Amino acid sequence: MLLAVDAGNTNIVLGVLDGSKLVSSGRLSTHIEETEIEYSIKLKSFFEVSKTENIDGAVISSVVPALVRTLIKSIELVCGVTPLVVGPGIKTGLNIRLDNPAETGADIVAGDVAAVSKYPLPVIVFNLGTATTASVIDKTGAHLGGAIMCGVRTGINSVVSETAQLPQIDISAPSRLIASNTVDAMKCGSVIGTAAMIEGLAAKFEKELGESATVILTGDFGKTIAKEVGREVIYDENLLIDGLRIIYEKNRQIKA
Repeated sequence: MLLAVDAGNTNIVLGVLDGSKLVSSGRLSTHIEETEIEYSIKLKSFFEVSKTENIDGAVISSVVPALVRTLIKSIELVCGVTPLVVGPGIKTGLNIRLDNPAETGADIVAGDVAAVSKYPLPVIVFNLGTATTASVIDKTGAHLGGAIMCGVRTGINSVVSETAQLPQIDISAPSRLIASNTVDAMKCGSVIGTAAMIEGLAAKFEKELGESATVILTGDFGKTIAKEVGREVIYDENLLIDGLRIIYEKNRQIKA
């Protein structure tokens, strides 16, 4: 079985796949100061809780460079395999048309690879995590670029820390759109505001593409935001895990 690891700034998403089937999944908090032994203990606990064994391959995407070596060592200790790390020199099959393709985040690459494989083109992928990113893929399957915005929780944390009276809130839709209290007003701004931003950006991207596109939402807050977007969108919780599997299989075929 394959262990797929997507390391973000807030969470590390784990997925165990048997072929294309996701057998188990989970999340760890991202702490760059923790050692390979500490992550090994967490990884072993995840396998025990999820009743997962027989890992014979692993693949990592990470937007936290300082954590990559730690994750590699912990996977080697627990699973006895050296993981493939998504980065320059790795075969993805993705045509990246950026000024500097090396700037493309490993998470964006993984999400795009899965989107091209799973959905009608062109595709726009919104990944809602610590940052909200938009990735635009044209009808040929080429990554054209996109946008980077403040994440939902990141925005809330920022406004709370910089104001005297605003409280922390949970990420959910308000009881009414025109809010009559502070908490609902914050929920409207963060959740409904992000949904409206996605609607607007998707429409502008489509105008530049010259055709309509499939819109995919993924990431920590994708499910919550997808419910509030006023156009057809698809929420794909495991988009990046699927992309990592596809990338791993492409590179395993090369070695074979």
